[in-house]
Amino acid sequence: MVRVVLVDDHAIVRQGLRMFLALDPTIDVVGEAESGEAGVLLVRELKPDVVLMDILMPEMDGVQATAAIIQESPATKVIALTSSMDPKSVVGAVKAGASGYLPKTTEAEELGRAVHAVAQGQVQLAPDVAAMIIQEMRGHVSQVTLSEREIAILRLLVLGKTNREIGEELQIGEKSVKSQMSSIMPKLNVQSRTQAALEAVRLGLVNV
Repeated sequence: MVRVVLVDDHAIVRQGLRMFLALDPTIDVVGEAESGEAGVLLVRELKPDVVLMDILMPEMDGVQATAAIIQESPATKVIALTSSMDPKSVVGAVKAGASGYLPKTTEAEELGRAVHAVAQGQVQLAPDVAAMIIQEMRGHVSQVTLSEREIAILRLLVLGKTNREIGEELQIGEKSVKSQMSSIMPKLNVQSRTQAALEAVRLGLVNV
C-alpha cells in the first residue's frame, strides 16, 4: 500500500485527486493540506510515501514546501502536480528534490502509475517537462568524468529503473548500485536521482 498526502490550496482539486487515486486499491490517501506550511507539518506527522504537491500556492509555495519536506523526511517522495509550466517553477521543483513533475491534466491511470513508480524510487517527468528542464539547464558548463559502469547506471536510471532493477540488469548487487549512485551524484553536483538523470541527459552522457 502506498500512503499519499495531497497538498493543494483548492479543495475541489484535492477532492478530484482523491477520487482519481481511490480507483487504485493499493493507494491510500492518508491526509490533505491546503497550504505549503500545513503540508510540511502533515508530512512530519504522517511520514507518507508520496506527496502530490501543488506548486503555485500563497505564502510557502510548492517549491519551498518540497525542499522542507525532502530535508525533514528524505524517504518521502514528492510529485509536483500543477497547471504551471513556467520553466522557473519546473526547474525549481526538481532542484528542491521533487521526483516527478506532471501536469494536472494527467489521466487517473497515469497518475496512479506515477505514484507507484516514484514510491519505488523511479523518476517521473512528462516528456515536455523533461525537455524544458534540459533546455533551462543547457547554459551551464560542467566537466564530468564517469566510468563505463556509472554511465550504464545512469542510462538505466533515465529509463526509470529502480536500484534493484538496475542491479539485475548489470548483474551487480542493489547495495553496489546505491554505492555507485552515492559516488555519481557529487560528480554531477546534484542532490537527487531525478537531478542526476536530467544532468546526465543534458551533458550528453545518456541519450533520451
